[in-house]
Amino acid sequence: MTSSLLAFFISLGIVLFITPFVIKLAIKTGALDAPDKRKVHHKPIPRLGGLGIYVSFTVTIILAALGSNIEAGHGWELLGLLLGGTYIAIIGIIDDYTNLPAKVKLLGQIAAACILASFDVRIEFLTNPFGNWIFLEYLALPVTVFWIVGLTNTVNLIDGLDGLAAGVSTIASVTLLLVAYRQNDAFVVLLTATLVGAALGFLRYNFNPARIFMGDTGSMFLGYIFAGISIIGAMKSATTVALIVPILALGLPILDTTFAIIRRYRGGVPIFKPDRGHLHHRLLDLGFTQRQAVLLMYVFSSFLGMSAIVLTEVQGYVCVLILLFIVFVVIYGAKKLGIFHL
Repeated sequence: MTSSLLAFFISLGIVLFITPFVIKLAIKTGALDAPDKRKVHHKPIPRLGGLGIYVSFTVTIILAALGSNIEAGHGWELLGLLLGGTYIAIIGIIDDYTNLPAKVKLLGQIAAACILASFDVRIEFLTNPFGNWIFLEYLALPVTVFWIVGLTNTVNLIDGLDGLAAGVSTIASVTLLLVAYRQNDAFVVLLTATLVGAALGFLRYNFNPARIFMGDTGSMFLGYIFAGISIIGAMKSATTVALIVPILALGLPILDTTFAIIRRYRGGVPIFKPDRGHLHHRLLDLGFTQRQAVLLMYVFSSFLGMSAIVLTEVQGYVCVLILLFIVFVVIYGAKKLGIFHL
């Protein structure tokens, strides 16, 4: 695991070094996020920060591959992950400059998911807490695409406060890292350690008051890579919680996205239309500062991450009961905050 620790520090160092140059580039080329009534910042902020995250992750993984720190048999998966990640990063860069229509961006995300799936990174089977396997067969591709696009968008949609998406992504990646470490999956540990370094390093410039936003370049890239890593990890695991772990690890943005869909459907507005009903907006309305709201959401993400780790140690009815308890607590808290109403 020494190579994974080295990958973490290399990725961390690259993003710390390159981000100030990305800030200058964004300002010079006009990649700025202007304030509006829905956003919480009051002056234009550079929003091309995801470029630094992409470069640090990609360069670090390529160096690891060149240094023979990638196990034999993972090269094909890695190539698909890097090509798909590059494609989704390009879409994000274009969006950060031109604000692509939601449908166009969605089509790009689907294409990026298909790139990864074409390299045999697919969800081939599902398991349940009672030991039965469900082989997806011809449904493997659509399920994989849905998974990748879904996680890509969950990180994208939660990127509403300084440091929120970067911090939550860091916590989620650490969760996957710890689970992979316990399962002795060195390849996934390497990938997640690199992702943690990239997200954590960027947080240095993104935490309130933010000097730069990650933009769609960063949020979509982080979500996409996390989705890909989670599939690679699940492919090597026959445990019943193989896909439950990443769902809980990214539980906060997944739940926030789910509630947003329900809220907009009930309110009769388009699902892709932005609103001020997200969890971080509710916390701000309750009087929390940006930092307090973000830190509180870090705590909630950490709770879900620890729950995911605990679930890897239990099976059967205990697993189901823990999941039902988490769902009950989440829905109760969401109702109290008025998440389901516009």
